Amino acid sequence: MQKPSKQDFPVGKARRYLEPGPVVLVSSKWQGQANIMTCGWHTVLEFSPSLVGLMISAGNHSFRMIRQSRECVINLPTTALTDTVVGIGNTTGAEIDKFSEFGLTAEPALKVDAPLIGECHANFECRLREDALVDSYNFFIFEIVQAHVAETPEHPETLHYTGDGIFMVSGRIIDRRALFKPWML
Repeated sequence: MQKPSKQDFPVGKARRYLEPGPVVLVSSKWQGQANIMTCGWHTVLEFSPSLVGLMISAGNHSFRMIRQSRECVINLPTTALTDTVVGIGNTTGAEIDKFSEFGLTAEPALKVDAPLIGECHANFECRLREDALVDSYNFFIFEIVQAHVAETPEHPETLHYTGDGIFMVSGRIIDRRALFKPWML
């Protein structure tokens, strides 16, 4: 394999290459008000229990709602919702009802009060597991307590934000399952 030629790169733009996963829509509910925020800063932390970390800016309307309710739903949109994802990220739930504004269906969850977004490929109901990093880093650790996933497609096209208004779309699937030890799958 040939080594690529490299040059210095601005560290503030490292997200272009280190983006952690697909853009998600995080729904929340507090005191009868529901909201949705666009989120690209999240990471899987553990498999069992299923833990996910989300960075939610303290300036975001959802921050207080999630901090108070201690729960949310992480919804996985596909590329069919690209413009909706951007629109949600460019508005605040303090001023509009995002479900109504963007024509999304709020569906009841089984284990949390926050609504599922019906149009998303998957919905992960979450309860706050740990908030020790919230005050310092706005980093919430959630446990997924219920999951709902569409049967098809198995690998949907998802959005991956690289900054500067540019998204990548999840690419082709490369299967190397045979190279893994069974307990590592």
